[in-house]
Amino acid sequence: MMQKAYSAGRIFDGNKWITGQAIIVKSGIIEAVIPLTQLADSIPFTDYKDHSIIPAFIDAQVYGAAGKLFSLYPDPKTLQTMHSQFIKEGTCAFQPTIATNTIEVFKQCIDAVRDYWNMGGEGVIGLHLEGPWLNAEKRGAHIKELIHAPFYEEVKDLLDYGKDVISMITVAPEVISKEIVDLILSYNIILSAGHSNAGYDEALESFDKGITTVTHLFNAMSPLHHREPGLVGAAMQHGTVMSSIIPDGYHVDFAAIAIAKKFMQHRLFAITDAVTETNAGPYQHIKAGEKYECAGTLSGSAISMFKAFQNLVRKVGIEEGEAIRMCSLYPAQALHLEGKYGKIAPGYTAQFIVVDNNLNQVQVLT
Repeated sequence: MMQKAYSAGRIFDGNKWITGQAIIVKSGIIEAVIPLTQLADSIPFTDYKDHSIIPAFIDAQVYGAAGKLFSLYPDPKTLQTMHSQFIKEGTCAFQPTIATNTIEVFKQCIDAVRDYWNMGGEGVIGLHLEGPWLNAEKRGAHIKELIHAPFYEEVKDLLDYGKDVISMITVAPEVISKEIVDLILSYNIILSAGHSNAGYDEALESFDKGITTVTHLFNAMSPLHHREPGLVGAAMQHGTVMSSIIPDGYHVDFAAIAIAKKFMQHRLFAITDAVTETNAGPYQHIKAGEKYECAGTLSGSAISMFKAFQNLVRKVGIEEGEAIRMCSLYPAQALHLEGKYGKIAPGYTAQFIVVDNNLNQVQVLT
């Protein structure tokens, strides 16, 4: 495959803005970033001189797209639909997520991801299981009857079935034993705390035992209270744990995002938590303005990762480069994908977004 090159008025490489540089790409991988003056005339070249080039985004928590909820339509076609939709919005990689469901549905989704990969499908990082080992008191829109504490044989059976497909599991720390934590971690799966009523000390202890992320900060968890800082306070106070947050203005007030950002800095990253409209199955998401509801409960967002990026800059007041990192580099770090996504540097995936001076998407380069 022949080389090609891209440049722009400025390029965000994941660390800083650079100018006068060309990105050389071959076979979907960045070969080099060199001064424009050193670019050979023989390499096909596109220059977006009035715009910016930034790394494409990663969505660590998304449930479906274009009327196809993955848990309701667990097949490779749904994943292809999701990928086709997301890539147009600047999201190059995503982690399809299944809310609390039956083990049978989880296994069907595992089969679908595996089949999708075997067919050469792109964009899917792995499968995120959000439940069923949660706290029913903080279930949100999750199905109460299916939420329960895990038992060893159940967990091992699911992990064996989903080996190398399950990439993340959200659990309530207070319902899961150290033995189960160690079992899940032995499969190289990321453990995230969410839908939890854990106390501050309990949450901190779980982070030290191997839970490395928190699922959608503020939503469906013990809040920050001046006498009991809860899971929110523990996430802010801990030195290394990372957390996702939904910057749609409905799940979390933009001012609360700004406060969390001051505390967590590089440990806070964006997700969409996006669902899609459906009138079948246990999760019937109905569009309500710019959000979704299930049986009258807030159940998911209607934003893209690009909209999340715009909101972080325009509504939260986060500096543009840092907002880019919250949608690319930081989720890559949380998902152990640094070195592949989140930067414009040699060896990284060659997927970029072209952005104009008003933060509008111009084009996606893949």
